[in-house]
Amino acid sequence: MHVTETCRVVAPVLARIGDKWSILIVRLLGEGPRRFNEIKRQVDGISQRMLTLSLRGLERDGLVSRTVYPTVPPRVEYELTDLGRSLWEPVAALGEWAASHAEEIGRAQKAFDKRLAAEVAARNRIPAIGMG
Repeated sequence: MHVTETCRVVAPVLARIGDKWSILIVRLLGEGPRRFNEIKRQVDGISQRMLTLSLRGLERDGLVSRTVYPTVPPRVEYELTDLGRSLWEPVAALGEWAASHAEEIGRAQKAFDKRLAAEVAARNRIPAIGMG
């Protein structure tokens, strides 16, 4: 398979599973089935609309199943499918990597920002030639 063709095939999949909310939802559902409001409470910062869209996308891609129980009011649970569970392990590993390297990344970001600020300040101090 040619690189361009591979990119075309893989890009939509990575767009779904690389999305911030999908990663958090998959990680949470790896612990077991959850109801919508339970997911919303545990995924900090997600809006109801974004959670709905993310769950629909994950369900469409075969990663999450939605089960409606015939109760009043209806009870709906979401859980990982076999395909979703196969994704859970690398997602969990990615989460562990991010947590264990957060401080190092923070230090790198601060060093970069300091370097960038110094470069901008240096450029602003250099008088423009021929502008007068």
